[in-house]
Amino acid sequence: MAVYPQHQITINGEKKGLQAKGKPGFDLRYGKYSEIITPEYEFAFNLNGEIKFIKGRTMEWPHPFEQLKRTDGNDWVYYSCGKEGGERGVIFWLGEYYLPCLPYPNNSLDRAEYFSNPVVMKALGAWSMLFGTLYELQANGLQPGDKDLVERILAHDDNTLYQRSKRLQEIIGGRVSVLPPDTRHVDYEVVPLSISQGCLYHCDFCCVKSSNKFQVREKQDILEQIKSLKEFFGRNLENYRGLFLGDHDALAAGEEAITFAVKEAKEILDIGGSGAQQPLLFFFGSVGAFLKSKPTLMDALNRSGFRVYINLGFESVDPETLKFIKKPITREHVLEAFEKMHAVNSRYENVEVTGNFLMGERLPQGHFPALEDLLKNAPGPSRGKGAVYLSPLKNRGEDEQLLDRYFDLKSISRLPVFVYLIQRL
Repeated sequence: MAVYPQHQITINGEKKGLQAKGKPGFDLRYGKYSEIITPEYEFAFNLNGEIKFIKGRTMEWPHPFEQLKRTDGNDWVYYSCGKEGGERGVIFWLGEYYLPCLPYPNNSLDRAEYFSNPVVMKALGAWSMLFGTLYELQANGLQPGDKDLVERILAHDDNTLYQRSKRLQEIIGGRVSVLPPDTRHVDYEVVPLSISQGCLYHCDFCCVKSSNKFQVREKQDILEQIKSLKEFFGRNLENYRGLFLGDHDALAAGEEAITFAVKEAKEILDIGGSGAQQPLLFFFGSVGAFLKSKPTLMDALNRSGFRVYINLGFESVDPETLKFIKKPITREHVLEAFEKMHAVNSRYENVEVTGNFLMGERLPQGHFPALEDLLKNAPGPSRGKGAVYLSPLKNRGEDEQLLDRYFDLKSISRLPVFVYLIQRL
């Protein structure tokens, strides 16, 4: 640690965040990072020198645990503790201690507008002003251990960070428009790898649907992506535990493409590396793709070295609702896939299948009774697996109603139930 009194700055070169499994308490700092502290703010940087967190230190900051986080997609997300505590607190409906408040339209049940808060916006301005101070420090002389760090930070100004986010999109063929809800386990920090494009269903309700016809990426394309991703993430790759296989239905890409991508990514990217924690693999699957999937794929995933999360889009078990949202599957398909989800979760130690259902007061009347019946009579969770996520449709003015509805469903469900907040990379 080095203190520069004339500039009221403290520089902590390389710190180590939490290494333990899970997310105990309110600490979001994982892996290795560097930190610059001023009287008003804490600025945290990843191993490449890119800004990652900003946290206020004065009494005017909304909450001492809350902070801004920058994503690899170059979005600033405000991590809030939520409006309520106790049994209606964030931890009980999101499964996490923080609510990510996003700068773009989303389906959150907490409509706090943090990005219109002048105190929060002032923090983003302070990040820009910090550059001037660092240039002065550089000119006046830095302690040997801080020189390289400051050079890395100054090499990643706002324009460079924006260009890097565009470069990531070039590598994988576009922006990741939505992440699986299970990526909350790694605070949505994943290395994205596209093995397919498009979606099989193009449902009417979907706010992130692609107009592209579904297609599988060639093996050579997948391999080139992996090599480019290794170069893109550089030294900071060691801080990642999660790999996301895109796009909206990677399971439909089939066993050959999935196992090839997983094997090459594990060898080349070395996600999880020498760390003590098991790396995590995430991807979406449609009901149809899941029903067609063979035990040989699940066997391979179970042996892959990853803890695997496959998230399925059930949406509803009510025929009228499936018709209303124009999802081309039947109630029987949903029930069969739901049963298979439990079978897979029971059989495989390292594979967990989770499922999504919709929430919305404007859905057909049969939706919630059918969902309630399904959750109330479901088999108990096997090995603690098989979470169900409820995704609120974007209808303003229904937040309290849907939260009440959520807690009613949670109280009768035999499976873990959480709210799914749509978040992109």
